[in-house]
Amino acid sequence: MSKPSAGGPRSATRLATFATTERQPCPYLAGRDERRLFTLLHGAGADARHETLMQAGFRRSQNVLYRPVCPTCDACRSVRIPVAEHRPSRNLKKILKRNADLHLVVTAPQFSEEHYRLFRRYIERRHHDGGMSEMDRGSFRRMLESSPVTTHLLEFRDAAGRLWAASLTDEVESGLSGVYKYFEPETPARSLGTYVILAHLDEARRRGRAYVYLGYWIAGSPKMAYKGRFSPLEVLAGTRWRRVEAGDHD
Repeated sequence: MSKPSAGGPRSATRLATFATTERQPCPYLAGRDERRLFTLLHGAGADARHETLMQAGFRRSQNVLYRPVCPTCDACRSVRIPVAEHRPSRNLKKILKRNADLHLVVTAPQFSEEHYRLFRRYIERRHHDGGMSEMDRGSFRRMLESSPVTTHLLEFRDAAGRLWAASLTDEVESGLSGVYKYFEPETPARSLGTYVILAHLDEARRRGRAYVYLGYWIAGSPKMAYKGRFSPLEVLAGTRWRRVEAGDHD
């Protein structure tokens, strides 16, 4: 998202409590531009508003909810997994087995050097050219601690207490939404990114939540390809969620 100036977002068009960013290069698809509609999230009723706008395809970043409104592209598609109907494939079962030594700890989202070091290793190895590559300790603390809604920090540790992965995760009435996850980048055999989503499914089931929200799935983006592993998926098409099966995501 483009950063706001002192008087508001650059080139923003305000519609009630919403605004749009200026056009800028898409971070996922080369040669395309992106634009986002966004609104601030704060005060009484923030959780209910978050739920409503999440159903309309919005995502949270600190106290901002946003969704793409790109002028010439609609590749970003909001997806979620219906918890009760998910059955892990053979490949996903192998990932669960490879990470059977890890256990989940759900805690309050608070800064620690341990988490920041893991985040930096992840960013420098996986997303060194991305928008979060310059995030310092203060920015990382704000990402964790400035949520205006119900948010948890999910930790994945082994028996010795070593932190292997973490997810900043929102909880709404209908489900869990992973805002940002980071993990040990030098252990590709573990498939930790996928494992964290599988753990979200178990946690959502334990909490009686119906969905795990995965954010945006983008055909043609290698960074988003892992979301196609989960079946069934529900894709937001207009104002309705539509069921798709594996191999039917395009």
